[in-house]
Amino acid sequence: MIWDWFRKNFERKAKEETTMTELLKAAKMSSDFVHNHHTKGSKSYWVSYFKTITKRELIHRDILPYLKEESLNSMEQLKREIPVDNILILKDVDEIQNKLYQGYVMIQFHEKDKKCLLIMASERVSRQVGISEVEFSVLGPKASFVEDLNINMNLMRQRFPLPQLTFKELLVGKLSKTRVVVAYIDGIASEENVNTMMQRLGDIEFDDVIDTSLLQQLISDNANSMFPLTINTEKPDRVAGQLGNGKVAVFSQGSSQAVIAPTTFFESFVAREDYYMPWLLATGFRLIRYFAVLFSVLASSLYVAVLTYHYEMIPKNILATLISSRSNIPFPPVIEALFLELTIELLREAGARLPTKVGQTLGIVGGIVIGQAAVAASLTSNVLLIIVALAALASFTTPIYKMSNTIRLLRFPFIVFAACWGGLGIVFCFSFFLVHLLRLTSLGRPYLYPFYPTRIKGMGETFLRFPFSHTPKRPPYAQTQDAFRYNPKRAKEKHDIDD
Repeated sequence: MIWDWFRKNFERKAKEETTMTELLKAAKMSSDFVHNHHTKGSKSYWVSYFKTITKRELIHRDILPYLKEESLNSMEQLKREIPVDNILILKDVDEIQNKLYQGYVMIQFHEKDKKCLLIMASERVSRQVGISEVEFSVLGPKASFVEDLNINMNLMRQRFPLPQLTFKELLVGKLSKTRVVVAYIDGIASEENVNTMMQRLGDIEFDDVIDTSLLQQLISDNANSMFPLTINTEKPDRVAGQLGNGKVAVFSQGSSQAVIAPTTFFESFVAREDYYMPWLLATGFRLIRYFAVLFSVLASSLYVAVLTYHYEMIPKNILATLISSRSNIPFPPVIEALFLELTIELLREAGARLPTKVGQTLGIVGGIVIGQAAVAASLTSNVLLIIVALAALASFTTPIYKMSNTIRLLRFPFIVFAACWGGLGIVFCFSFFLVHLLRLTSLGRPYLYPFYPTRIKGMGETFLRFPFSHTPKRPPYAQTQDAFRYNPKRAKEKHDIDD
């Protein structure tokens, strides 16, 4: 028995020494790894770090001078004396390895010791907080998130200086080990939503997670849907508003956008700017946005259906114009529509990939030149050119970029179905997408709320922006712990100065 105990103890120590040796051996293969041995009288210690991700000034000013003191002979004493935050004493080699590659400095008294002191000295390159580039707004805050996770968390703390604002951090990605943070307001957000989000992030089996857009796909309820089941945003004010509504936000290191869940289909058409203007104006602009979406999706397909199958629907006053514009065109309406739609998409993609000034010039000049040349060459009609151009403009009214991309692609199946079966094909295609939307969920919550499940009051709040005095409740589909934003009775009370 005694011999077995000695043997097991010896094997355990050998394994620990080998593991630490392998850690250092693997790190030394990189040219930016520093592993120095220092001696001061009878005192000896090892300092290890990656010089490309650590603040060398901090190491030489706040760490190394304290290591030379003869009176500090234990890790606990060093931890108390070194004037740096975030100092850890660890024994687990895997944990030590993760911290080392995150910018920590490792201090050892002996090279093969598994017990070591880890001091945070990370230095990350990041840009300053600037104006949002994707979600531009005239009214309201202009600040946007950056690629530094700590700065993004700071922006949220500034908006919610509350102990209830909670951040839960975990590492995602087998290779990247990306820091991911789940943010929510304790006491408002549903515990089920928080636990579901944490579970999905923890279950991710992927090698490198470098952006929240990739996270959005990995945690989506349905990876085969073209509709965004979560909202990506670069604006802190939008995230703050959604956290106040009881939702959950996800941030990741290296990404300038946050993911918000759960969400609905109709929230993709709600701009944060709606809440910075009078409710009547916001309601009008919101209704225009919904009309623009329907026009963008259905305009070209209705043109194809009417000219192919339902010419009796064309008014007599417009019939002569259509006949003259299509008299020399050799292609059927479906080929004509697909040609113009693809041309518009090529111009948009080329403009997005080129430098800003060149892209703007290409979009304007290319659209004018190609449009005029196509009409002059009798490849398309003037009427369809106007319809396609208006449909492309209408798609830009969607505040969420990923939903705007979805609308761009939705037009093509509608055009094909309209060419095959006319108006009946449009109805069939619309029904197919409606059934698909009814089956979708966002973090387990119904995606097509308030139509499914049906909530009459929710329909009004979806298409209209009511005054703040008439919206005391948070969205019910998020299943928040606290359903009320404020007490509606007290909010409507009027007090004179003498009361």
